Formats: sequence, C-alpha cells, structure tokens
Amino acid sequence: MALLHLNRLRRRQRWRGGLAALCGGLALAGCGGGGGSNPLGNPPLVANPGSVGGQKLSFAYFQHCINPIFNARLPINGGASTVTCAASGCHDDANGTGGAFRVVPAAPAVDLTDPANTPDVVKALDIYKNFYSAQAMVVFGSPPQSRLLIKPRVQGVLHGGGLVFESATDPNVKLLEFWITHPVPQGQDEFSSAVYDSLFTPPDPNNGTCNTQ
Repeated sequence: MALLHLNRLRRRQRWRGGLAALCGGLALAGCGGGGGSNPLGNPPLVANPGSVGGQKLSFAYFQHCINPIFNARLPINGGASTVTCAASGCHDDANGTGGAFRVVPAAPAVDLTDPANTPDVVKALDIYKNFYSAQAMVVFGSPPQSRLLIKPRVQGVLHGGGLVFESATDPNVKLLEFWITHPVPQGQDEFSSAVYDSLFTPPDPNNGTCNTQ
C-alpha cells in the first residue's frame, strides 16, 4: 500500500515538472501576448479586416425623392397638428433633439448630371450629410427593421414626434420602402447611374418621377 502511494507521488512530481518546463518554453516563445512562431501564443496584433464589397443606397433617389419628405409639413397624431422632420426641436442639425438622425433643413440639391459635381464635391455638401445620416437609420432591404421608417410609424419603437405615417399606403412610406429595398449594385458606390432606369421615369435623377414599384 505504501509502495503504491509512493509511485503515485512520483508520477505527480514528474507531471508537474513537465508542465513547468512546457510553460517555461512557452514564455520564451511569447506565451500570453508576444506572438512569435508559437502556435499557442497570442498574435502580436489583432487585425480587423476591412469591409469587402457591400452595398449602398442611391444618393440620387435620396436627394430627389426622400430628402423632400423631411422638409415637408406633415400631419402628426391623426392630423392634430403639422410639423417638418427638419424642424428645430425635431431632427434639425443645429437645434434638434431627435437623436442621431439629423437633417440640414436648407440643404440645396446638386445637379448630378454636371460632370463638375464629382463624388468628392458632393460629399462635402449639406445634402450629402442628410443622405449619410438617413442611410445610417436603414437596414438595407428590410423596411420593417429600418428606424427611418418604423419610428414615424411608431411600430415597436417610441417616436418623440408622434405618429407621422398612419397608413402603409402613405405615398411617403412607399418612397421610403422603395429606397430601402433598391440599393445600388454590389461593388458600385452611391452615385452609380446604373440604377437610374429602375429608380426614375424617365431615368433623369433631377427631373424624373420617383418610382415606387
């Protein structure tokens, strides 16, 4: 019995010695944060890969069809009063209290058919700020998950501005739904003219009718 206990003690001592040697070796190789060639060590840096591909919504459709909604006087809460989304105290970029979504009320439109209005030029304009802010409130391809649409309809989320669009058939709802569900093709930027045929009738980003189906 004593001999059995002694053998167990010797095996335990050998195991502890081996473990100590292993950890010592790992420490020399950068165990716990140094990197090196040790497969059990942490990498020297954690790199987040850049986004590849992805889609964006159309700037042309936003400017011609969506941005005007934010500046229009709309009835709220069953028509008890009217207000604009870009009003001070709502989503105005200077004095608004409507959270992250902000609108520059007086942002002028830009002629997208003018070659001088390159993407870099447009991105410096107030109208692009509105586009960027609105797009951040959208889940591409999914109107029921997009706060830009479900908040003014008070669908599962609170809206300080109250109920703006009572019906799913509201023309503004149709415009928002169409924009959200028609991103530009994969690999193209928000200024792509390839979508004009499907977004406008005729395919004129400045004067065409805004398609909703």
